[in-house]
Amino acid sequence: MFATRLLYTLALASTVMPAPVGNSTSSSGSQTATTPDFTSLSSAMSSSSSSSTSAASAAASISTTNSILASPFASGSGSYSGSGSASSSSYAPSSTSDNPNNPVWGQDSQNPNPQPINGNLGATIIAPSDTELDNQNPDFFAPPSTDQGTVGNAKWSFSMSHNRIQKGGWARQQNTDVMPLAKNLASVQMRLQAGSIRELHWHSTAEWAFVLKGCTLVTSVNTNGQVFSDKVCEGDLWYFPPGIPHSLQGTNDDPDGTEFILVFDDGSFSEDSTFLLTDWTAHIPKEVLAKNFGLDISAFNKIPSEQLYIFPSNPPPSNEKSPSSPAGSVPSKFTYQLSQAPAKSLSGGSIKIFDTSVFPAATTIVGALVTVEPGAMRELHWHPTEPEWDYILCGEARMTLFASGANARTFDYRVRYVPPSFGHYIENTGNTTLIYLELFNSDKVEDISLQQWLALTPPELVKAHLGVDDATISHLNKTKQYVVGPSSSKK
Repeated sequence: MFATRLLYTLALASTVMPAPVGNSTSSSGSQTATTPDFTSLSSAMSSSSSSSTSAASAAASISTTNSILASPFASGSGSYSGSGSASSSSYAPSSTSDNPNNPVWGQDSQNPNPQPINGNLGATIIAPSDTELDNQNPDFFAPPSTDQGTVGNAKWSFSMSHNRIQKGGWARQQNTDVMPLAKNLASVQMRLQAGSIRELHWHSTAEWAFVLKGCTLVTSVNTNGQVFSDKVCEGDLWYFPPGIPHSLQGTNDDPDGTEFILVFDDGSFSEDSTFLLTDWTAHIPKEVLAKNFGLDISAFNKIPSEQLYIFPSNPPPSNEKSPSSPAGSVPSKFTYQLSQAPAKSLSGGSIKIFDTSVFPAATTIVGALVTVEPGAMRELHWHPTEPEWDYILCGEARMTLFASGANARTFDYRVRYVPPSFGHYIENTGNTTLIYLELFNSDKVEDISLQQWLALTPPELVKAHLGVDDATISHLNKTKQYVVGPSSSKK
């Protein structure tokens, strides 16, 4: 009796599964689906006197049902066959929609009355709205139908950051306080007038920089007393390891001075927690300073009572020489002339990769400078273990993050963050070349290309998953494309 009841429970569990709706359509336009023939299971349960016979019949039927579910694409019929056969060519799920999912308007749109409507989805907005932000964020306001579920906010605009204004410049930052998803990398946008100084300081994190405009004089000393000084201009990089003291000063190569992006390898970093020279000396008794330097206490009468942070000064002379040190210069330069590095040409743009192979000092922040032509895209990919931080230098772009579990969201962005292993792409949605930085909290640049992965997977496996044909398989490229050109066919 126990065996019979157990058999009944197992058989019932295998038969009550609802038949998926196929993609075949009746003449009236409604979708139809046939159901499996469960006659053999009913027969198996009709006689409890022979549990072994019932078990054998039910097991065969369960195997049949499982086989029906195993391979969804071979027949393309969109429904169960109803024959009870163990053929693997009996069921196909409905196909994805061909409806276009392009942004409903450009990010530079001046539409005075944007509406959250995408195709036949959505409705007009009644309450007052911030139309300028709505125009800048079409994929938030009227998202593509492929978006689903929940993904944390992965974008930020420095325009939303509080700006610290000083005589001689300013600074504004992005960290986990404003973008909680960005746990590994934070950033600061800073401006220095010609001659202005970001005072002598150090951080508990590494500092990486890209110069947006003008030139910056950087100086430093390492733990061995070895010195470094260099002028870093537009398109070039610098990197200082954690705890290494340095200074930044705008030169007069450009009359406007300099502006740059700083990135730190800790998402909770705050510019307000920097270790500043004048902040420290303001909190040391003068007697201690005099004893430390072997000077009279009067030598420190003009020490500032509070931190300077950013302050104006005279531009450094073009022929100024750095102090020499008995220990010599640092073994690895803290700067890299990315602007002079060659770019790799691609079908849809170009890429310059910078990591420890070309910039040995930068051991925790590496990346690439990417260009994407109109209609092209940074190919579908993911980074196995490291997050990605992006900054758009010019152009328009959107990105969809796939976070697993049917969670996906599309972002129009300036600063963007991608957690490890999240699938994504970057698409140029504008009419001009997109140029952006992609950075990683690592010592090397690594990613998995979706196209390369599929091209290097047995074809029958790919066809079983995606329902594609041999012509599609033969088109897949076995080498990474990085940036792919516009599609030859459009809906």
